[in-house]
Amino acid sequence: MAGLCTLILLLCAAKDVMPSGPHWKPTWPSYRVPVILPQSTFNLDKPQFDAEARLEVASPCGPECHKSSPLPTYEEVKNYLSYETLYANGSLTETEVGIYILSSSGDESRGKSRTKRQIYGYDSRFSIFGKDFLLNYPFSTSVKLSTGCTGTLVAEKHVLTAAHCIHDGKSYVKGAQKLRVGFLKPKVKNGSKGANITGSAMPEKMKFQWIRVKRTHVPKGWIKGNANDIGMDYDYALLELKKPHKRKFMKIGVSPPARHLPGGRIHFSGYDNDRPGNLVYRFCDVKDETYDLLYQQCDAQPGASGSGVYVRMWKRQNHKWERKIIGIFSGHQWVDMNGTPQDFNVAVRITPLKYAQICYWIKGKATSLV
Repeated sequence: MAGLCTLILLLCAAKDVMPSGPHWKPTWPSYRVPVILPQSTFNLDKPQFDAEARLEVASPCGPECHKSSPLPTYEEVKNYLSYETLYANGSLTETEVGIYILSSSGDESRGKSRTKRQIYGYDSRFSIFGKDFLLNYPFSTSVKLSTGCTGTLVAEKHVLTAAHCIHDGKSYVKGAQKLRVGFLKPKVKNGSKGANITGSAMPEKMKFQWIRVKRTHVPKGWIKGNANDIGMDYDYALLELKKPHKRKFMKIGVSPPARHLPGGRIHFSGYDNDRPGNLVYRFCDVKDETYDLLYQQCDAQPGASGSGVYVRMWKRQNHKWERKIIGIFSGHQWVDMNGTPQDFNVAVRITPLKYAQICYWIKGKATSLV
């Protein structure tokens, strides 16, 4: 069993050796992805929905703390990847999973007190204005949760977000049973339905159109961890909408090592609280990483948590550039760097195991998202 655990944890290694040279393109690597399937599902008591929604989380365990932690056993990994499903009628189930390794190689295409505002030096965030930008890809994939967080469209009816936007580690937050997802759309003025005023000198005013959530999946690694050292590794959740959103969505991908990212840089857009009604875009360099987390200093405020962290790389099979979600923006950490406290904003990486789990949540079967 220990050997199987080691094999699973080594699945983060890419099969392709990254080339170099003047004509090199940052290319999406291929990974061996395991299969995660449900073994048993049973009913739980209805939750109380009594937790206060937190728009960010904090953890004192930094990169060196995570790197020095012992590897989880196979049974622990299975437990972390088991999950709860919350339904719109308030019922709750828990599903235990099994992890399987396919013989054929898979392919990805198949502590300290903190200031309220996490801005590092000059504020490098950009508010996105105008229908031409807000309603077009990739910005159109960002949506707002009724609990105050951000999410990203990853399928026809599915939204990826942070688990702490739904569950505080002990209980589901107030409003989780009637959770809604908001889509920015132009306001209709003077009865001019569908009027195209893109050429107007003034930015077009937008409003949110809301769709109810049918069910929500939260990994037990978050619930068990209660937003502590392990919990932040599993701060992600998937929402299934009651009806399709009819927008272009962004595919998910396994997070490559930071050194293989274009310029070592990540991007994400979210609904930061200090700019109400605005979609805010930012990018920054990755400073450090562990198997499960990316450490960076992208400027952000509460409300941006749950945003999909993405990069744009070359898809060799399709001969084109493609953006994919490789992580979920989670929150803030104080890190001890050679005896000096340093603060970072943290994103949860989509590892091969998490990719397989999210893929099953979306498709209902063990297939890759193509």
